[in-house]
Amino acid sequence: MTVQQRFDREGENVMRKKRAAARSLVGACLAIFLAVAAGFDAACAAPQAHRGADGGGAKVTHPRVAAPQASATDPTPKLKKSDRDWRKLLTVQQFNIMRKAGTEPAFQNRYWDFHGDGLFVCAGCGLELFDAKTKFESGTGWPSFWQPISANRVAEKTDNTYGMVRVEVLCARCDAHLGHVFNDGPRPTGLRYCMNSASMTFVERAAADAAKAADKTADGGAAGAGAN
Repeated sequence: MTVQQRFDREGENVMRKKRAAARSLVGACLAIFLAVAAGFDAACAAPQAHRGADGGGAKVTHPRVAAPQASATDPTPKLKKSDRDWRKLLTVQQFNIMRKAGTEPAFQNRYWDFHGDGLFVCAGCGLELFDAKTKFESGTGWPSFWQPISANRVAEKTDNTYGMVRVEVLCARCDAHLGHVFNDGPRPTGLRYCMNSASMTFVERAAADAAKAADKTADGGAAGAGAN
């Protein structure tokens, strides 16, 4: 074998190794992309040890709606809107999560490490969903609660996405996607309502109580006027 032939063969070996390395890199990048695409929602299924900084989020004011708050026993009145109307009311992130069942990043949302005293209401229709007294540290990076304010504030349905069988949680009034519920929560219910911060707005307890008092006053005035 001549020097030139040996040189050519070594060059071919080098190029073959580079092509193999390139194919491996492309495969690894594709695997990472697919894992990220599916991982945000799947990660909510199990607590994590990581504790990161709160990434914050857009502040949403408490929406006032015509439909009254449901009692603990009465069926919750439905609120229906088109996707076009929801896009006008919600941010892009909220629309993708609440109307398209998306999921926000763990540890990078408004309420995962929030400890205020008050109520969490639906960011779409204002229905009171969870009391801060039932919020607990789950380690998942999403706000977690062991029960809703009452059973008729949320709706549940089977979710078979990402190759798993889970229970999706929806707002009982406007059918907004809130998150999922799991049976690994604390006492007394043993449940973990793993919610998206973007699907909720926090209302301080004093403000919530004042709104309820105003609603009762308005209802009383309307009833009195009808009696005359």
